[in-house]
This record gives sequence, structure tokens and C-alpha cells, in this order.
Amino acid sequence: MTAKTQPQICIITVTGKDKVGIIAKLANAMARANANIVDVNQKIMEDCFVMTMAVNIAEANIDISKIKKKLDRIANEMSLNITIQNENIFKAMHRI
Repeated sequence: MTAKTQPQICIITVTGKDKVGIIAKLANAMARANANIVDVNQKIMEDCFVMTMAVNIAEANIDISKIKKKLDRIANEMSLNITIQNENIFKAMHRI
């Protein structure tokens, strides 16, 4: 029996003009990195796409800096704003 790896949750935020394929592109990038998507919340506000995605990178095959580079490439390709942060930092920054 193998020990379960402690989760390492990161929050990806995405904003930009709504277009086909945003979620698919991000999901494919996370799958290739072996990062498990544990939650997704997205809305369209007028023509603006807004999404948060929680991913567990504990068993990812690349580190967070390389995941960030992949996300930066997607952001440039699709004209989006994409950030990734450790869940604890995200929560601390968004506490009311």
C-alpha cells in the first residue's frame, strides 16, 4: 500500500474576452502536467470570461514555475490574464 501524497492546491484565475476553447486549453495543459483539477468556477459577465480553477499539483510531473510558463503561453495565445497561486496565498489575499 502506498502512502497518499499530501495535496498541494493551487488556484488558477483567468479573465479575458470570452471565446471558444479556454477551459479545454487549460484542462489539457493541466492533464499534460499531471495536475488534477479539483474545482472549477466560471462565469461570463457581458463578454468577459472569469474563472477560478483549483488544481492539485502534488503529483505533477513539472514544478509550479514550469506550470506558470505553460499558463503564460496560453495567456499570450488567447489574449487572457492568467495567474497561479498557492491556495493559502490566494485565501490570504482574498479574505474580507
